[in-house]
Amino acid sequence: MLTDMKLHHLLMLAVAVVALSACNAGKDVPYMTNIDQVSPAALSAVASQAGDFSIRPGDLLSINVSSSNADAVQPFNKIQYIPTATNVNSNMVDYSTIYYLVDDNGNIDFPVLGRLHVGGMTKNAIQDYIASLIYPRYLTERPGVECRIENFRVFCIGEFNKPGVINAENGRLNLVEAIAMCNDLTIMGRRDNIMLVRTDATGQRTVTRFNLNDANFLTKPEFNLQQNDILYVEPNASKARSSWSVPPAVTFGISLLGTAMSVITFVLVLADK
Repeated sequence: MLTDMKLHHLLMLAVAVVALSACNAGKDVPYMTNIDQVSPAALSAVASQAGDFSIRPGDLLSINVSSSNADAVQPFNKIQYIPTATNVNSNMVDYSTIYYLVDDNGNIDFPVLGRLHVGGMTKNAIQDYIASLIYPRYLTERPGVECRIENFRVFCIGEFNKPGVINAENGRLNLVEAIAMCNDLTIMGRRDNIMLVRTDATGQRTVTRFNLNDANFLTKPEFNLQQNDILYVEPNASKARSSWSVPPAVTFGISLLGTAMSVITFVLVLADK
């Protein structure tokens, strides 16, 4: 038998272990604990790269050409979709009349200018490229060209409070903004191992990991998200333990063994009588 002193020591040890575990878990929750140690120049460099990513096959582009002479640039703009009395309540919209679909070879069909190769170019590069093709060949003044990506989506899965698909209407999104739009991570999510899966214009996939406890994640080039990025938050050890379950075959075996033991015990009791 254990003495009262030994029981007391064991109890104190158990309390200490639980308290230590709670402290260690608490250290993993706060974000950017060393933010004061991050170089402002590094933060500015990453901020300047926001929205500066390459166009890929499958992207939907909205390209608008403008000028002080609206009639002169009208041939360079796609026909806009205008609802009529017969289709005003329809959910079917012909996006081909509004947007430019980048084909598998990175090309788009542009009014007047014909087929243009835009795959691998940034939005700013496309704007300058189209403007240079129009002026001075077709217009007497350089037009304004605005290019927007209409299918900028980021997929957030795992231990988010609100996982799902984020649509960035302004064509730019960073990691912190994505987390905020998902209502933060759950308390069970690992903040030291956020996974980013990205597919580039050539179809190659890369994986980048972020540690939200360390503010240096703000300086990574991948901090600025791109279209069709996938963010995954892994459950922590506590969540993994709580979700563990006994396989059905093992449960059935234990139940069968328990029944057999009960029968054996009952038989032995009868034999003793």
